[in-house]
Amino acid sequence: MLSWLTAGESHGEQLTGIVDGIPAHLPLDEEDINYELRRRQFGYGRGDRMSIEKDEIRITGGVRYGLTTGAPISLVLYNRDYEQWKDKVSITPTEHPSAPLTAPRPGHSDFAGAVKYNQNDLRNVIERASARETAMRTALGAIAKKLLSVFGIQIGSHVLQIGSIQTSHSFSPLEVIQACKIDPTPLRCLDREAEQKMMQAIDEAKSQGDTLGGIIEVVAINVPIGLGSFVQWYRRLDGRIAQAILSIHAIKAVGFGSQVFSSSPLMGSQFHDEIHGKDDRHIYRATNSAGGIEGGMSNGEPIVVRLMMKPLASLGQPLATIDLETGEKRQALRERSDVCAVPAAGVVAEAMVALVLADALVEKVGGDSIEEMKAHFESWRSKWDTSI
Repeated sequence: MLSWLTAGESHGEQLTGIVDGIPAHLPLDEEDINYELRRRQFGYGRGDRMSIEKDEIRITGGVRYGLTTGAPISLVLYNRDYEQWKDKVSITPTEHPSAPLTAPRPGHSDFAGAVKYNQNDLRNVIERASARETAMRTALGAIAKKLLSVFGIQIGSHVLQIGSIQTSHSFSPLEVIQACKIDPTPLRCLDREAEQKMMQAIDEAKSQGDTLGGIIEVVAINVPIGLGSFVQWYRRLDGRIAQAILSIHAIKAVGFGSQVFSSSPLMGSQFHDEIHGKDDRHIYRATNSAGGIEGGMSNGEPIVVRLMMKPLASLGQPLATIDLETGEKRQALRERSDVCAVPAAGVVAEAMVALVLADALVEKVGGDSIEEMKAHFESWRSKWDTSI
């Protein structure tokens, strides 16, 4: 239903994005997208690149007079750092090309990418494999968020753990959503005491030339019952969300519900969410261990997704590697990088969840315009009411 692509390199002239399938008459302007791009650039532990790039999107198609037309929406995001790199990443042949990079960084795409595409210069892998690409994903996800908001669906994220420091409090999905509207803290951790300790851990890692990963929780509220399906493996909503999140750079694990990554295994009678009813059409659960998805379908409860981000692989003190050209022992290339990008990964994960939910919503209710979608949606939702 929705399809989208990104193109462009980390230090190239621009990133490009296209999303197809957004219905006509959705109000959309560039500030809707730039707001999310600013959120992605924010966070304690980010690197020098964020002080160079001031991401601002340009909509180049699919919108007229502030409303989507139903045509594919095309976006451009210029890289300000391109001026410093244009000779190294030139589209056309140059008389003085930069020396090829031949020492792959452990933990990156460098080695496998060079072998796969028969490259003798790792720069050809590094540029596209860079997490800079997630800026365009965030932009496309902002459009999906805008569509979802028409139907009351809201998405947010917060940080649960960085390094060995984790929050000792639990927060409701509604509290997470409300906090995301202001994003006031350096790490988007709602536990202020834990956040201070996390910042200290980041400072310590930076002083050692090291990096830190962590755990993020993404929530979506007011998701109606029945997005996704149990009838085929590729239609299951949790599978679609998991694949989208695992495609984000440095994400190594994903799960659903508050019990994910817990060290306290529960029995079935403790885990599953009993069903209660106010009347014949208002149902609720006292718990949400399933994370809002049962049998591959949304069940009306908030969707809760947890993801684990590994420590970033570009280190201030590079790890050992070999030179692919000579076979000699080398230290890995030191690319400019963040010490910790966990809060930013949360914003990217929000975008990916938004794209999947928007796709599932369009699939379920159908319609080529917002007006048509609203009519179908209200008819469907009138059967049940599980909104917060």
